[in-house]
Amino acid sequence: MKRILYTIGLLWACAMTQAQTLLPPVWQGSADVQYSSRTIAYLPPTRIVWQETTGSSSIEGIDKLLLPGNGQAELVGGKECVIRKRPDGKVSFLLDFGRELQGGIQIVTGQSSRKEAKVRIRFGESVSEAMCDITPENGATNDHAIRDFHFTLPWLGVAEIGNSGFRFVRIDVEEPEIDLLLKEVRATFGYRDIPYLGSFKSDNDRLNDIWMTGAYTVHLNMQEYIWDGVKRDRLVWIGDLHPELMTVNTVFGYNEVIPKSLDLIRDTTPVPNWMNGISSYSIWWLLIHKDWYLYQGNLDYLKEQKEYMTTLFNHLITKIDDQGKEMLDGTRFLDWPSSPNVKGVDAGLQALMVMAMDAGHEMALAMGDKELAGRCAKASKKLKKYIPDHNQSKQGAALMALAGLMKAEKADKEVLSVGGAQGFSTFYGYYMLEAMAKAGNYQGAMDIISEYWGAMLDLGATTFWEDFHIDWAKNAARIDELVPEGKIDVHSAYGDYCYKGFRHSLCHGWASGPTAWLSRHVLGVEVVEPGFKKVRITPHLGNLKWVEGTFPTPYGVIQIKHTKGADGKVVSDIQVPEGVELVK
Repeated sequence: MKRILYTIGLLWACAMTQAQTLLPPVWQGSADVQYSSRTIAYLPPTRIVWQETTGSSSIEGIDKLLLPGNGQAELVGGKECVIRKRPDGKVSFLLDFGRELQGGIQIVTGQSSRKEAKVRIRFGESVSEAMCDITPENGATNDHAIRDFHFTLPWLGVAEIGNSGFRFVRIDVEEPEIDLLLKEVRATFGYRDIPYLGSFKSDNDRLNDIWMTGAYTVHLNMQEYIWDGVKRDRLVWIGDLHPELMTVNTVFGYNEVIPKSLDLIRDTTPVPNWMNGISSYSIWWLLIHKDWYLYQGNLDYLKEQKEYMTTLFNHLITKIDDQGKEMLDGTRFLDWPSSPNVKGVDAGLQALMVMAMDAGHEMALAMGDKELAGRCAKASKKLKKYIPDHNQSKQGAALMALAGLMKAEKADKEVLSVGGAQGFSTFYGYYMLEAMAKAGNYQGAMDIISEYWGAMLDLGATTFWEDFHIDWAKNAARIDELVPEGKIDVHSAYGDYCYKGFRHSLCHGWASGPTAWLSRHVLGVEVVEPGFKKVRITPHLGNLKWVEGTFPTPYGVIQIKHTKGADGKVVSDIQVPEGVELVK
């Protein structure tokens, strides 16, 4: 997949430079024309999961749908799957496209017995979702992206239908009586053709698979803007974007989708409004800019944010009381699983305020604004006088450790490592891992990555989910199979808040944290000076024997290989591009 995406990406980039001249003359130079930053690949299904015929209805040659196609209807017959639908029976089948995709399907028909063919099409991120009906009880939905609908196929033609996140597609023939000829049913996969510049490979295949799954999860969400989930949350949720940003920095390097999304939410949220209605999300917008500048080093872009940032920092400072406690209004939110623990949320918000003011101090100095830097430093000092109770919240304790409100070693020993993956969440799990790294518990963090994110892979995931509790894995069926008797349907049985049952997204960019974490702490890549002018490489292999990989910078790709000798010492081979200084 990686090699295919890279090759297509090079071809697409060349084509886009000529796109203006490829338009018909009547459109050339028109300000009304917008160009997509994405392309389409056509993919045949990889297997027939299930088929059913009743009465005198039948299907012949369904395996022909697994063959590569050309998207062209043809007068010559014999290449089609032949469906004979009769009034006394039904015809249905379920296709698997091998992994989660973003897009729809293309159906090519032959010379069927009727000029029109009515079908029902259902997309699903799991087999169960594609097989279900939309009911109030099961959570299935057409929100944001239509995944269950009726459609009329053409006679001897081509139809492209759908725009959702999916892996499985069920088709039911609804025409009362027809001989329907299907030449092809292919996925129309919409994605950005960009190379995977970052890489990670070690002697632990499970960690390797987790790294790539996180990278692919974010890639699917890099559409015209960066989304949180391709099936349902097709919005720019700016707080959720921070782990995705770190994965983009790690895998793809600079990409326009980040500034486009940051600018969109800025321009639609004048202060004192909170981004997405959530006070912490406006804070995350600031923290995202800090890390985007650190990794990309674009000072001019940072300076474009100065007016808005100054107004936002000044507004945040008004939300600090005399004792140094944050008094944020709006929706008080970290992530969904932490919500019942009000004290834990309070602790997390206090920490985020400290992190924001420390980031403001750094960014203001970079922009040459000593006055703003001073206000942020003063606010940070005041906030640090108030030490909240994390109330055993792993989310709250992790942020407190990262903000310097408690020792990372204490947070790890007393909260984060207690129970292993119990209490981890897909979004804030990234910050729990970061706090464990700050405490020096690299092996413990890798063990939790293998246990928690690996459990999703064990259940058939090809992208990481909106939420996951480690207990869900008990007696659960895989998402790529019909649920066997006695097994639990993990997609329909679980979920909470806004993601109950089949509404639960199985491709959520905020869950990609291990990708960035493994490259940062196992490969050991630390940016010392904005834009990778200086970089430090400090590997932490834990139980690994070797690890190698690459990391994108504005100057090119860093190549890294670490090997542990018999004496336990790590020998490193590091190649940095010209313009990057390797420091100790």
